[in-house]
Amino acid sequence: MTDGRLRVAVLAGGASGEHDVSRASGESIAAHLDPARYDVVRVFIGRDGRWSVGAAGAPARRPRGTVADGIAAALAVLRGVDVVFPALHGVYGEDGTVQAVLDRAGVPYVGNPAPASAMGMDKVFTKRLLAAAGIPVADSVLLRGGADTLPAPDRDRLGLPAFVKPARGGSSLGVARLTDWAGLPAAVSAARCAGDRVLVEAAVAGREVDVAVLEYPDGRLVAGPPLEIRVAGGREFFDFDAKYAAGDTVFDVPARIPADAAAAVRRLAVRA
Repeated sequence: MTDGRLRVAVLAGGASGEHDVSRASGESIAAHLDPARYDVVRVFIGRDGRWSVGAAGAPARRPRGTVADGIAAALAVLRGVDVVFPALHGVYGEDGTVQAVLDRAGVPYVGNPAPASAMGMDKVFTKRLLAAAGIPVADSVLLRGGADTLPAPDRDRLGLPAFVKPARGGSSLGVARLTDWAGLPAAVSAARCAGDRVLVEAAVAGREVDVAVLEYPDGRLVAGPPLEIRVAGGREFFDFDAKYAAGDTVFDVPARIPADAAAAVRRLAVRA
């Protein structure tokens, strides 16, 4: 605590392709933390993976005698805060890497622990875990080792349209919607921007609804109101530009869906 305020370190940037998105998230979080209640410390990770304290001109508050550059110095600062709020996106941020570092340093943080972060970042592991729990998932095939084609039985089973996406990664980077199998090799090549493993997934016809789930300190899981994403501007799906370009997407909260459907997706979200 600093003069009765909670000291929060907002961690943003990162070495993934989602660096700029993370910086925007970090700025938004820092701007909306009430200064009467929170003392904000900004910690920045560059595209090269270098850590520093103080981002976008923000003053660095650090223990006397430390240098606010490099991961060791940054961790010295983080050990002096009450909680870290990771605003990192993609690999090296959402995948348990940073969470494991913070665990090792004994620093509390917001969000999922390292194992859940690692599994949740990998679409293949996530789908396997959900399917094992009886939660429905879209059919898919994993390509690895340089493969960029699918056998005819797999193509027939998945059907068209289909989606090609990195097995690990976010913000829809490297994601393509296929309406012709002739475009598969190029789509797989683009998806390998985030690693060798590529998922080819059957499209699911329907409306896109998200549900946030919050875990309380006592273990209670509470699902928020369903949010429907409606893509505009002639886009075929919720791609990177639709996510981050102003005016191209409409978010309905709560989603305009029947009450029984809203209850069903909230139950599924808590199970997941």
